[in-house]
Amino acid sequence: MLARVHAAAVLGIDGYIVEVEVDISLGLPSFTMVGLPTAVVREAKERVAAAIRNAGLQLPPRRVTVNLAPADVRKEGPAFDLPIALGILAAAGELDAGRLEELVVVGELSLDGAVRGVRGVLPMSLAVRDSPFSGLVLPRANVREAAVVDGLEIYPVESLVECIDFLAGRQEVSSVRLSAEHLVRRASEYPIDFAEVKGQEHAKRAFEVAAAGGHNIILIGPPGSGKTMLARRLVTILPEMSLEEALQTTKVHSVAGTLPRSRALIGTRPFRSPHHSVSDVGLVGGGSHPRPGEVSLAHNGVLFLDELPEFSRRALEVLRQPLEDGEVTVTRAALSLTFPARFMLAAAMNPCPCGFSGHPTRECSCSPLDIQRYLARISGPLFDRIDIHIEVPALRYRELAAQAGGESSQAIRLRVDAARARQQERFAVEGRLFCNAHMGPRGVRQFCRIDAESESLLRVAVERFGLSGRAYDRILKVSRTIADLAGSELIRAEHVAEAIQYRSLDRSVWW
Repeated sequence: MLARVHAAAVLGIDGYIVEVEVDISLGLPSFTMVGLPTAVVREAKERVAAAIRNAGLQLPPRRVTVNLAPADVRKEGPAFDLPIALGILAAAGELDAGRLEELVVVGELSLDGAVRGVRGVLPMSLAVRDSPFSGLVLPRANVREAAVVDGLEIYPVESLVECIDFLAGRQEVSSVRLSAEHLVRRASEYPIDFAEVKGQEHAKRAFEVAAAGGHNIILIGPPGSGKTMLARRLVTILPEMSLEEALQTTKVHSVAGTLPRSRALIGTRPFRSPHHSVSDVGLVGGGSHPRPGEVSLAHNGVLFLDELPEFSRRALEVLRQPLEDGEVTVTRAALSLTFPARFMLAAAMNPCPCGFSGHPTRECSCSPLDIQRYLARISGPLFDRIDIHIEVPALRYRELAAQAGGESSQAIRLRVDAARARQQERFAVEGRLFCNAHMGPRGVRQFCRIDAESESLLRVAVERFGLSGRAYDRILKVSRTIADLAGSELIRAEHVAEAIQYRSLDRSVWW
């Protein structure tokens, strides 16, 4: 006898429907699974057999064949356990398959028949919503994540027995729904604030400019000057996440398995700070079964690389493509996947290996050759892709002992929101642009026109510092952002002068 159950899986960060076909025929007892299953999926036969026995039912002593269609896409993960078990019971005549025709089922089974949570439920739920099926049966542990999807009936179950009783009509399982907008508003709070940062007013201004235009930023200064403290607070002055951004970000974290079970949506902008020992695959994603990397987990948020020269050169060089394109494409022999990676890069480094070059009270023990080798660990093309370079000096005692901090994150965010609103109005026709940092060459020519005085100032800077064409464009973008913060439609000489000041690493003192 043949039975069909519909399941869902994830390819990249997008969900798709999988048809689980189960055939029980005469022959010696066996269990065969086809349809490109990975080792985890093939092991489902042991979990399913034990769960069926422990649920008080019998696995038919016949030949069982399970096909996962489409057969040309590799299937991975334990989410097929529950649909395979239901398909076997339906094919054996133990379960009426009528209700299964209108539902999609996902879930991992334990040996005692309990249903465990799985990864990637949000993209699966979105795929089910856009399909002809009316509802999704899933583990209770994943109910909050799936319930934010509008227009979809969610039926959470805790065990195989409960699922069977629900499908047979012997037990009622209430559909669950949550308001996604309400969850985003509740989650958009941060436990840290810029008001806690003492001194470093120049760096705070640079962070405001970076947040207003979505620009990448690097901090150079001695240990203890506040570089990490400043960087961690960058997300607190970025605009609040929209519902679409929250769903995109949550999809990535759901697939990667980093979404806390207690949270339905990620409503705050992600802040990712990988250790400098991270590999290039860990940073941009990939592997034999491609998974999102740190750049994708930082999508719509901030990727912070502390002690930048300590990262391997190979790991840093693979950042160049996502910084330009806002996405990562991982190509393997059988498939090619694209992960979103639109993030702001914040990096921090010492001025030399010991960290005290230029310190007012500490003596540097590094030779000029040591400093040159230290800085050479980061390529010029990567520095070119960082719009704002800021020197963060050591704090004086007067600043450390001050009782009052600076402006709050909320006050800074109001100015950032106003600048972003001007950019949204300007880019309304373009459609794909969200902030000044995303402008291409055509956008720079169209929106970053400068007067003769500004042109003269920029020409001197290019000739004196030997700036590249990319650095020239990025100075214009930062100038546009500074003008937006000032409420000016015209880019003036003072805006260009401030933008030039944010190119510390292009000056001869560093090279």
